[in-house]
Amino acid sequence: MLVKRFRFLFLSVMMIITSSCNSGEVIVATMPDSKSATFSVVEYTPAPGQFIGDTKSAGFSKEEPIATPEAAAAYAQQRIDKGLFISLGAFGGYVVVQCSPSIPNGGGYDFIISGNAFENSSEPGIVWVMQDVNGNGRADDLWYELRGSESQKEGTIYDYAVTYYRPEAEEQAVRWSDNRGGSGEVEYLRSFHDQPSYYPEWIDADSYTLRGTRLESQSYEKSGSGSQWINPFFGWGYADNASTEDSNGRDNYFDIAHAEDAAHNAVVLETIDFIKVQGAIVQQCGWIGEVSTEVTGFKTVVDE
Repeated sequence: MLVKRFRFLFLSVMMIITSSCNSGEVIVATMPDSKSATFSVVEYTPAPGQFIGDTKSAGFSKEEPIATPEAAAAYAQQRIDKGLFISLGAFGGYVVVQCSPSIPNGGGYDFIISGNAFENSSEPGIVWVMQDVNGNGRADDLWYELRGSESQKEGTIYDYAVTYYRPEAEEQAVRWSDNRGGSGEVEYLRSFHDQPSYYPEWIDADSYTLRGTRLESQSYEKSGSGSQWINPFFGWGYADNASTEDSNGRDNYFDIAHAEDAAHNAVVLETIDFIKVQGAIVQQCGWIGEVSTEVTGFKTVVDE
């Protein structure tokens, strides 16, 4: 999506009611204080998208193109350290961070992911957590998805996979196909993002597959002329989501106790060591482009 403006809601001692252009009232839950911790990017693998390779707002370099996965992770780390966004591109793109020290399951909200959502512009990302069970400091144990408001709803697709194909020439859309017989493309939008390609330059293969949970898109065009796309917020449990239930401004709050396995059984994790945020929507919104989760930072929650 185009770079978004931020709107901020204020913490209160108790639940407060504020005005909203959508519904007239927004109920904002009181959140505990938070502080920064050490979150190190260990992998940044976005799907193709209009901000991938963008040298303007997304900060990629013309002089030194990213050539390796390690360089991509370093780029993401530098952006997050400055509070700048990284885009996960279209469906399935993700970033993985290591938490130091481990984040304990505190019986309430445990950590925060910052994005750049605002009213009518939410681009939800699924959040996954991992405990370093084998103790090797690598993200190679089991990932557990954090339950959200759309979990197990009709329209939510688990084990959904999209394969993206490198364009044959510059300034072309990126084609994709999925594991359910569907296909489409990430459109090339020259007027807004004119880098040669939206396909990640550090991925050597001519195609790559991203797998995760797909949420049913709620986006729609409001004007009838193609000029006003609306991306409504989802209930709760997602990054980059201007929810009335678990967000304050650009921050979304997450509870480790919502972890579940592939069979949707609750999983008890005493601590977590890795967090993954993954784009969850397949949707092109005309001139605005693909729905793409953005991340600007991670924090822990300190219970008062």
